[in-house]
Amino acid sequence: QVQVVESGGGLVQAGGSLRLSCAASGRTFSSYAMAWFRQAPGKEREFVAAIGGSGGTRYFSDSAKGRFTISRDYAKNTVYLQMNSLKPEDTAVYYCATARDHIPNSDIRAYDYWGQGTQVTVSS
Repeated sequence: QVQVVESGGGLVQAGGSLRLSCAASGRTFSSYAMAWFRQAPGKEREFVAAIGGSGGTRYFSDSAKGRFTISRDYAKNTVYLQMNSLKPEDTAVYYCATARDHIPNSDIRAYDYWGQGTQVTVSS
């Protein structure tokens, strides 16, 4: 059974940093791309960042470029989202997902297993 579990959310002031973690189990970690999405109240879930199965390819949303980085630790079967220079508009529930294959993708339909989400709140 595939499981995806996020952690690391919290409350931070604007300009601060947070690192989110996503532990995946139940499938061969290196064979699947992983991604982070987020959903703010009243808005649709949106893509934030993705990383390929091999870790060599990364994609970011325009809002995340230059501020967020994504990485994966194969020994721990964990993906990280390092978020710097946080803004109040980054406030959302952040979800981790594992893709149907090794190719990173910004399309939400490419992902079949999701975590429960972790809240990130950025105060002004």
